Amino acid sequence: MEPVLAYAAHELRTPLATQRALLELALADPETDVSAWREIGEDVLHACNRQERVLEACLALAHGRETRHRCEPVDLAAIAGDALRAHDRGSLTIVVALEPARTCGDPDLLERLAANLVSNAIRHNLPEGRIEVATGTESGRAHLAVANTGRRIPPAKLPRLFQPFERLGSRADGVGLGLAIVQAIADGHEAVVTARARTGGGLGIDVAFPALD
Repeated sequence: MEPVLAYAAHELRTPLATQRALLELALADPETDVSAWREIGEDVLHACNRQERVLEACLALAHGRETRHRCEPVDLAAIAGDALRAHDRGSLTIVVALEPARTCGDPDLLERLAANLVSNAIRHNLPEGRIEVATGTESGRAHLAVANTGRRIPPAKLPRLFQPFERLGSRADGVGLGLAIVQAIADGHEAVVTARARTGGGLGIDVAFPALD
């Protein structure tokens, strides 16, 4: 089976079974009232929203693995800035150092890559924590780097973070595809992804693209 289809089937199986069980129980009980149906509807809607996120992530993962994509001049600094503005950062401290970092790629996919890195840094952070976002060009590579504060990550776990459905924690608001999508998009752009566990806790990720002359 195509890997992306396997990922979707794996992640969607449980919520579908849960929705079916809820509806079957309610239909089998003649005493089910409007209040109970409303509660069931809210549970099913929540599950549908999660399924939608999984499907969108799987589509992005499949798209990121395609060998053919648009190749337009882009500046990673602008893309990273847009990603930051699009997210609610709450009480987190944001440190930004956006220097020109021009490369050639698919703007839509690169926007998804940056958005996933920023979202991941926000989601897996500490209260009143910190996010660092930087771009620049060095040694013929255009870099996008995102780092955060957070819990300590064993170095041995780092390679697994880029596997589909691997989560940094047990939070239920993510589907575990964010960093897998980052890796897939990077691979499609001949970019190198480097992850490091920060000494005080948290994660730093650098994506190095071929620089545009």
